[in-house]
Amino acid sequence: MSDKSTRSFASSKRPRFATTHWSVVLAAGKSSSPNQKQALETLCQRYWFPLYAYLRQRGYDTHQAEDSTQAFFTHILDKHGLKTADPKYGKFRSFLLIRLKSFLSDERDRAKARKRGGGRKIFSLGFQNAEDQYALEPADQLSPEKLFEKSWALTVLQRTMDRLEKEMAEKKKRKLFDHLKVYLTTDKDVIPYRNMAKKLKMAEGSVRVAVHRLRRRYRRLLRDEIAQTVAAEDQIDEEMGHLFTALAH
Repeated sequence: MSDKSTRSFASSKRPRFATTHWSVVLAAGKSSSPNQKQALETLCQRYWFPLYAYLRQRGYDTHQAEDSTQAFFTHILDKHGLKTADPKYGKFRSFLLIRLKSFLSDERDRAKARKRGGGRKIFSLGFQNAEDQYALEPADQLSPEKLFEKSWALTVLQRTMDRLEKEMAEKKKRKLFDHLKVYLTTDKDVIPYRNMAKKLKMAEGSVRVAVHRLRRRYRRLLRDEIAQTVAAEDQIDEEMGHLFTALAH
């Protein structure tokens, strides 16, 4: 399932939750359908780092965190693991952390999962950059759970920014994006429109319109990104609030 297969709420007239990744997993129930497995695998590839950070904060060294993260995903992506995707979890974020804690607490299941996952990788998780990213986290100030939540929020925002950057590049507006991206979440009253207009050699009014459109598109993409990880549309605002609360710590 590609990002292009899901559209923003503003542009879609049909109920969109039938096509979000997490809702596909939940709607498939315990059938372990190909679409369910593909949707879950896509989410795992996108949101593995918060689990890695959680494990590192629990005292796992680099290699242990890598092995356990890979083994955990191997465990939940096999035929039996998919059955744990129960609607009661609601949010993919909650599902992952609950299932990881269960996985770690069960020594027998963990040993089996490591045996299965240690020799084979179901997909690449990009561990080569994991430790550099972890080093940027304020690990000494947060509990493993708080670090997981903050890492999750940062991952959502980075994915949103990457999608917006790609869209702007495809429209041949990469230079404009590079100048305006720092103002996507700032107070509109502090945006230096006049100075940007001089740098970009544009009319100030045109810059204001460009900033407005970019900020609006950013918000839509952010909502869409969050939608991929929740079970219902009415959970989006709640999850967005949770995201910004996590970033405040």
